Amino acid sequence: MVTRTGGCLCGALRYEVSGEPLRVGLCHCADCRKESGSSFTTFAVWPTRAFKSSGEVKVFGGRGFCPACGSRLFNPGEEETEIRVGSLDDAPASLVPEYEIWVIRRETWLQPLAVPQYPRDRDQSAEGAG
Repeated sequence: MVTRTGGCLCGALRYEVSGEPLRVGLCHCADCRKESGSSFTTFAVWPTRAFKSSGEVKVFGGRGFCPACGSRLFNPGEEETEIRVGSLDDAPASLVPEYEIWVIRRETWLQPLAVPQYPRDRDQSAEGAG
């Protein structure tokens, strides 16, 4: 079974995930932009039972980060945990996005990936929250 490790910039917060993710996506929403300082966020979701971490975690709005350096790493959940793939120790070349969400906010200079496209979240209609 594959085990991937990751952590924050300063090394105080570490995590590992076992097995393959349930899904991999790319998000263009305003929250992901603000929390990452980037135009989009690439994430992968594992069952929470496949995830473990060490070190102090602070959580704001469901988003886990290192209180020492501020690195944004994961969204811990009861059933699933979402990992920011950029926080993995090894380049996540095998974790290719399978869908894009919040494409209504995608930068016009970014080309869509050849994967399913969702105007907002996968479980919201095009008339949902913005």
